[in-house]
Amino acid sequence: MATTVGSTADINRNLRNNLSLLSPDQVELAKMLVEMGQGHLFDNWPEPGVEDDDKRAFLDQVARLNASYPGGLVSYIKSARELLADSKAGKNPFDGFTPSVPSGEALSYGDDNFIQFEETGVRQVQDAAFVLVAGGLGERLGYNGIKVALPVESTTGTCFLQHYIESILALQDASCRLEQGARQRAIPFVIMTSDDTHLRTLQLLETNAYFGMQPTQVKLLKQEKVACLDDNDARLAVDPHNKYKIQTKPHGHGDVHSLLYSSGLLKTWHDAGLRWVLFFQDTNGLLFKAIPAALGVSATKKYHVNSLAVPRKAKEAIGGITKLTHADGRTMVINVEYNQLDPLLRATGYADGDVNSETGYSPFPGNINQLIIELGPYIEELTKTRGAIKEFVNPKYKDSAKTSFKSSTRLECMMQDYPKTLPPTARVGFTVMDSWLAYAPVKNNPEDAAKVPKGNPYHSATSGEMAIYRANSLSLRKAGVQVDDPAEQVFNGQEVEVWPRITWKAKWATTFAEIKSKVNGSCSISQKSTMVLKGRNIFLEDLSLDGALIIEAIDDAEVKAGGSVQNKGWAIENVDYRDASVPEEVRIRGFRINKLEQLEKTYSEPGKFSLNP
Repeated sequence: MATTVGSTADINRNLRNNLSLLSPDQVELAKMLVEMGQGHLFDNWPEPGVEDDDKRAFLDQVARLNASYPGGLVSYIKSARELLADSKAGKNPFDGFTPSVPSGEALSYGDDNFIQFEETGVRQVQDAAFVLVAGGLGERLGYNGIKVALPVESTTGTCFLQHYIESILALQDASCRLEQGARQRAIPFVIMTSDDTHLRTLQLLETNAYFGMQPTQVKLLKQEKVACLDDNDARLAVDPHNKYKIQTKPHGHGDVHSLLYSSGLLKTWHDAGLRWVLFFQDTNGLLFKAIPAALGVSATKKYHVNSLAVPRKAKEAIGGITKLTHADGRTMVINVEYNQLDPLLRATGYADGDVNSETGYSPFPGNINQLIIELGPYIEELTKTRGAIKEFVNPKYKDSAKTSFKSSTRLECMMQDYPKTLPPTARVGFTVMDSWLAYAPVKNNPEDAAKVPKGNPYHSATSGEMAIYRANSLSLRKAGVQVDDPAEQVFNGQEVEVWPRITWKAKWATTFAEIKSKVNGSCSISQKSTMVLKGRNIFLEDLSLDGALIIEAIDDAEVKAGGSVQNKGWAIENVDYRDASVPEEVRIRGFRINKLEQLEKTYSEPGKFSLNP
């Protein structure tokens, strides 16, 4: 029996002839598309009986696109038309706003204030959930796998996902120990994936028994793509290879908010007594060194939203955390992209634009896209917006008339734009920490990194790994260990500081206070040294290390490592990133580790032990 729909007078003839093939829901979707000016999607449909399955599959795709966007395709197309009109007119998104420096907390690693915030943060961790945004592949890095499968560093080969999970588990244990008598809560861990990464992320977790986490703790939420747009009228783009398919592209990591809202997880967490949601991105190996103190700031200052930030040089290619005040009195504290911040300042009375202050840095701290959000107010806001985040569009026009695009475009949204819709009463702040402690993203391939102007961060696999060793070395120095200065070396065209290769599992220490408690007497580590600590109760006491020392111990084994350890150690050898005989994850770093000689000790029985060669 033919399915009918209201008035079909305005429906494309090809579609009208095919209505009998469609379900009532599909007919409604088709009608919606025609009403929204998308009749061209049916222009090339043949008569019934030809490619009928393809026609139904097309409307199945439309149903998915409609269901995965807050407000559906009607809302998407309306927003697209408004944003495309603004883009064509060259409208300034910050028109009417005056920038100023927002209030926040600047922390200095290892001082009393920092230690206090860290302890507060660790206590709060058992009331937190962690959300990892991991929808991207490593193609930009010159790596064909998912980014979270890349090693954080070469000494242990620990991948990013393992490092993140072990860090969450270590904080979970530390929080339970501090809050004595409290029932240990399994901290929820959500990973936002995409079509590109979902199955590979799941496989990485299952193959490695979730790296020690309970499978029930981990939830994968898959982000859908959004429809592409062909022109300023927001006509949906047909896939050039398949007339029954709408072209799609990623919508951006801002989708994490709508996914959390629609999943029902936020209510579950709230009912369980959770208070915080911590968002982070996929390849910053230093982040968990900064999380406890930043969470402590959120709890102490009662921030609804806390952006983790680092000092930024004026005009550095990193967004600035900025307070914007509108002529009508509205205010918001948000990230302003670096290419927008300088002109905005110049246009609002700051003659010199974005310049360094007497500190040597811009007064607008650098946004690193790590957010701590208080759950209660977050649910209230998302109940109003359904998780929709302010979008933007970035079409590449063919000419100055801005009438046609070089290729299809789409609406995009960013996770850090969440505060744009918050009321002025929302408490939005930031926490600034030293870059060496908090920020070493891995995102540039060797060729691009080598072109970075001298003195600017490479943000490559090479610099990301070296940053781990630097942070660990500086942390131990602060705790009283004599750590040699680094040597300068060049890998893949990038000049970097090579510190002693010091790494430890998260369970060894999650805070500076823990590091300090595990270092006693006079300890020294030479520049050529490698030290790997895998165990909670390993203590360094009058240790002199000039070589490689690897210690692994179960939780019930207490190990005191001291005396003089001398051997040939592990050498770093250059690798050319163009050498296809070397695995990708090695060649993008520009070096491999040659394990010449080491002292390696494993303690698999409970008890107290001394390592004193």
